[in-house]
Amino acid sequence: MPIDHPWNVSPQEAARIQQELRTLVRAEDDFGEIRFIAGADLSFHRAEQMCRAAVVVLRFPDLTLVEEVAMQEEVLFPYVPGLLAFREAPAIINTYRKLQTKPDLLILDGHGYAHPRRFGVTCHIGVVLGIPAIGCAKSRLIGSYDEPAAEAGSFSPLIDEGETIGAALRTRAGAKPGYVSVGHRICLESAMRITIACVRGYRLPEPMRLAHQSASRWE
Repeated sequence: MPIDHPWNVSPQEAARIQQELRTLVRAEDDFGEIRFIAGADLSFHRAEQMCRAAVVVLRFPDLTLVEEVAMQEEVLFPYVPGLLAFREAPAIINTYRKLQTKPDLLILDGHGYAHPRRFGVTCHIGVVLGIPAIGCAKSRLIGSYDEPAAEAGSFSPLIDEGETIGAALRTRAGAKPGYVSVGHRICLESAMRITIACVRGYRLPEPMRLAHQSASRWE
């Protein structure tokens, strides 16, 4: 069930909201056939007071583009490490809600469970929208891992305080790994499997790559 809450709050209140909502994250598969998969990304204007969010929907598994929506919004929350969802999620959520084709799953350039409070931006968006979500970040936030083998599809667990919080996943042979974690309504193994199924010769999975291109096209 989708939920909502205030976004323009103090950092202390934002952390409290994260702690409250983290109990709603479901780290097991809770989805049916994936027919449409979405990618989302966001870019900031130089002044960082405006952002452009983009959500693309691709048919799965052939990954043909079905729909693309982008919009620009004012940024109200300051940059606070660990609270990036309050800076980035509102625009992505508002953009998602304009889609005509509702996807079965969302893959996002951001962390999910691999977060200090185990509730990164991907968990936050997944819980608020009530949809299965995968976090696939380009850089590591927390945790340690052994370098995975060079072949595409190789991975190593991402560990923090003795807990597996995600995986360093080699999406393309020889490229730097991406950092995959549970967002909502999916297990880590399925998140990695679907991420690899969305790769088309680039390091970024295709839904994320196209969303990144769209988010970068400022009007």
